[in-house]
Amino acid sequence: MTPTTTTPRGVTGSVALRGVTKVYGQGGNAVLALDRVSLDVTPGEFVCLVGASGCGKSTLLNLVAGLDRASGGAIELGDGVNPGLMFQEPALFPWLTVEANVEVPLKLRGLPRAERRARVAELLRTVHLADFGRRRPHQLSGGMRQRVALARTLALDTPVLLMDEPFGALDAMTRDILHDELERIWSERGLTVLFVTHNVREAARLADRIILLSSRPGRIIWSTRVDVPRPRRIDSPEIATIAAEVTDRLRTEVGRHGQ
Repeated sequence: MTPTTTTPRGVTGSVALRGVTKVYGQGGNAVLALDRVSLDVTPGEFVCLVGASGCGKSTLLNLVAGLDRASGGAIELGDGVNPGLMFQEPALFPWLTVEANVEVPLKLRGLPRAERRARVAELLRTVHLADFGRRRPHQLSGGMRQRVALARTLALDTPVLLMDEPFGALDAMTRDILHDELERIWSERGLTVLFVTHNVREAARLADRIILLSSRPGRIIWSTRVDVPRPRRIDSPEIATIAAEVTDRLRTEVGRHGQ
């Protein structure tokens, strides 16, 4: 089957996977990473993907981002959407200032200099770094570097954010603060977010819906809506209850695969 990527007219911020399969290698060395994954993410929805290491979560994001090509199935993005992808490492240019790092996507889009400066200032205010534009990455904390990376991703002016464990390397307090910031930005801008995490409490804290992938090959085996009012606290009893259910199902899946 020939894989396809399409953009439905008149729909902004939607992501749909139709029987998406990914195989690495050929013949006897072939590895089936994703097996006929189908998923609909509606505009403005926050979806978290969880699963054991190697289940294909990051592979799925790379396919949606267009960094890799599916072996089969179809990926449908909203009209004219080019998703923004944010990784665990901020991957900032160390020789550039914070302002210059955020400005890179704007230069690539060909925006005039004055417009770029105004947009960078707005984005730094959005991530609460307005006073740090002249700093370089090594002068910032890990959490602040991730804020810069988020601002740079937002500079793409896309309604769809793909986030691959962006807070995984941060301490618990910094991660909690960035959860609040991300939720605020997501809500204010009406973004669609597809978020990969190993942290089930993080998933319960952030998601409208949690998707559990099986161990390799990755298949969707369970999903649940998180019907907890926002704002949420990661240490609340409601979040703990949902996280415990996800953990139990994940443990069962890992145990099944191990056998």
